[in-house]
Amino acid sequence: MKIFKYIFTVIIAILTISTGYAKVLKSGISMVPNSLYGSWRVVSQRVETDSPVTFKEKGIDLWNLSRENDVITLNNPFSGATAQIQVSSADNNHVVFSKNGNYGNKVLTDTVSITIKGDVFAGTDELKLDTVSDVDGKIIKSETAKYSIRGEKIAGQSVIGN
Repeated sequence: MKIFKYIFTVIIAILTISTGYAKVLKSGISMVPNSLYGSWRVVSQRVETDSPVTFKEKGIDLWNLSRENDVITLNNPFSGATAQIQVSSADNNHVVFSKNGNYGNKVLTDTVSITIKGDVFAGTDELKLDTVSDVDGKIIKSETAKYSIRGEKIAGQSVIGN
């Protein structure tokens, strides 16, 4: 009887592990469309915020998105910022990714959701700026903003037909 319980436990563990891997692969790097990579001119318009003093109303940026092995990097030559992004989902030409940046006692999290059509994309960028206590490391203030974003590919492989 013990051997059957052991075998049953092993089978359940294998099924659980294989199901977890399937979920990771579905939204993993390999599912990101090649059309994401290249240089994009990105225009943003704030649509909502709880802190209008902190988050600007409009913006224009340059995003360079590149991939090396299993790491996707977003570089912004306007601001000098570089960050590795984490892809949370990728389905056809729709991609959701996030990145974090530490600035002293502040942590900025960007969550970007875009749909790519040809050499343009449209979507949203949700920002969360947490102020962290120097004393105990707890978040003492959170500020948020949501932007409507549009991007136009200015360099890199053409995405027409991908």
